[in-house]
Amino acid sequence: MITRLVDQKGLDLVCDGLERIFGLGASLVILGTGLPKYHEYLERAAEIHKGRLAVILKFDENLAHLIEAGSDLFLMPSLYEPCGLNQMYSLRYGTVPVVRSTGGLADTVTDDDAAGGAGNGFAFTVYTTEALLDALGRAIAAFRDPARWTRIVRAGMSADNSWGASAGRYIDLYRDALEKSGR
Repeated sequence: MITRLVDQKGLDLVCDGLERIFGLGASLVILGTGLPKYHEYLERAAEIHKGRLAVILKFDENLAHLIEAGSDLFLMPSLYEPCGLNQMYSLRYGTVPVVRSTGGLADTVTDDDAAGGAGNGFAFTVYTTEALLDALGRAIAAFRDPARWTRIVRAGMSADNSWGASAGRYIDLYRDALEKSGR
């Protein structure tokens, strides 16, 4: 996770489910700054879980990109996310996003299970720790299937989230509306 350590970014879910996240076989790197309650909790947790949890309490854009590009999964369980850039960086880097399906995350990440094997990541809708753990568990299961994992990574890397693609969809929508109106 590279994020502001605030409630909006889903830190309450991550902290609540931390032991169970490790139980799934995951290790975490968290880079960011934010609320003191998260700084304190994560620093204590990193001491307890050396080798499973690395916490870097600062903003460092270069390090953020290195972590994101070098990770297998990128966790973004936001309560709300108007746009979101990190999931798009992840897709481009071949790092599979695990997101809460809200705002820009819902627009750019397609859950592989829900899409019948045509997705580029994993998503959950209900804002609960259990839903986060389910999505993360499904992602880890996919990681253990090399052919499936490669397909998901390639789907993400080939996603076109450019303004040109968005503008093209708006033009198509406008033309369709004109056609339906008889103009």
